[in-house]
Amino acid sequence: MARKIKVGTLISGGGTNLQAIIDACKENRISADIVFTGSDTPAVKGLERAETAGIDTFVVDYARIIQSCRSGIADTDLPADFDLDDIMAKQKLVDPSDETAAFFLKSRAIAEKQLLDYILSYDMDLLVLAGFMRVFTPYFIDRINTVPGKHRIMNIHPALLPAFPGTDGYGDTFRYGCKVGGCTVHFIDYGEDTGPIIGQKAFEIEDADTLDDVKRKGLAKEWELYPACIQKFAELL
Repeated sequence: MARKIKVGTLISGGGTNLQAIIDACKENRISADIVFTGSDTPAVKGLERAETAGIDTFVVDYARIIQSCRSGIADTDLPADFDLDDIMAKQKLVDPSDETAAFFLKSRAIAEKQLLDYILSYDMDLLVLAGFMRVFTPYFIDRINTVPGKHRIMNIHPALLPAFPGTDGYGDTFRYGCKVGGCTVHFIDYGEDTGPIIGQKAFEIEDADTLDDVKRKGLAKEWELYPACIQKFAELL
């Protein structure tokens, strides 16, 4: 087995992938310890899962922060090291000519700075997004990926990328009429679901399958794939 790495996790909801990773750590199927679980949403089931496992938890309430920003963002509200021109040039999430682009990047950076205040207080080798439903701007990414070419943020996506990026991978797969679905673990980069692929698992979609069947099959594959990809990272570190 590889040396144990220290993993931070972020969630937004029920935390079933988090539970799969917790179980894999406990059973020594992966060489990792989870050092924290953060959420962008208060009181979700995933936080309870982490607390039951004795993992530190915290919440950065994105919805509250973004709503507060709608009344106006002063320069003093932004992180001291925030550079809008630099972030705008790097990011691949929004059209720079869109009048809402600056608000998006500024409001997310305010939330991201609060996340970083928690995350950077821990000794961490890898950040795992276990159902975290927010995209990151370059402001956040550059403060986790501090060594050029070394990715340290891992995500799982409910489709076989590069097909069907976005928030509804299983739904898009099903509605397109695909006969094979799957999930992908990849590293985060400046785009949406565009980072380097680490691993994938596929499943057959039967003619009689419903969208719920596709999601059920997909989740079962996710719970296998994510721990395996974390172990791959540990072995290569």
